[in-house]
Amino acid sequence: MGKQVFASGSCLVQPTGSESYWQPVPANGFVRCLFNSKALEAKAAFSAGTQTIDPGCYVREHMHDTHEEVIYIYEGEGFVVLDGVEHALAPGASLYLASKSTHKFVNTGSGPLSFFWMLMPGGLDDFFKQIGRERQAGDVPPEPFPRPDNIEEIEANTVFGWTKS
Repeated sequence: MGKQVFASGSCLVQPTGSESYWQPVPANGFVRCLFNSKALEAKAAFSAGTQTIDPGCYVREHMHDTHEEVIYIYEGEGFVVLDGVEHALAPGASLYLASKSTHKFVNTGSGPLSFFWMLMPGGLDDFFKQIGRERQAGDVPPEPFPRPDNIEEIEANTVFGWTKS
C-alpha cells in the first residue's frame, strides 16, 4: 500500500507511494512528488516532495516570481547560492526562499544531496512531471538525458520567473 487517504482528508504516503521522476541534466537524480493541495483538496495551496541531486551535479540558478519555498536538507553535502552568496549545506540545514529570491543547489559530496521541498502556492510537481521521466522505486538510473526542447515554455507555464544555465 503506497498512498492512503483517510476520511478526514489526511494522507499517508509510504516510500513507494508517490509519483517520481528522473530529472534531466544538470541535476540528474530524481524527485518524489508527495503531496499537492489540488489532489488533497487542502485549504492551503502547496505542493511538496523530495529531490535528490547526483554527486557533482546541480540545480540551475532560478527564482519563483510569485511562489515561496521551504527546503530541508536531510542527506549529503554541498552548497546553495542564495541571492548571489554561497552558503554550505549539510543535513539539518533549512531554507525559506522568498518569492523572487534566486537560488542554485550544488552537490559537492561523493553521495546524493537530498532535500524536502514545499512550494506555496504549489505547482512544482507539474514542472517536474513535464521535464522528467517516470521513475519507480528500485529502477536503475537512466543515462543522463537533456532537458526538453521546450524548457522555456514549460518554465513560463509553471512556477518560474527565470532560470540560468
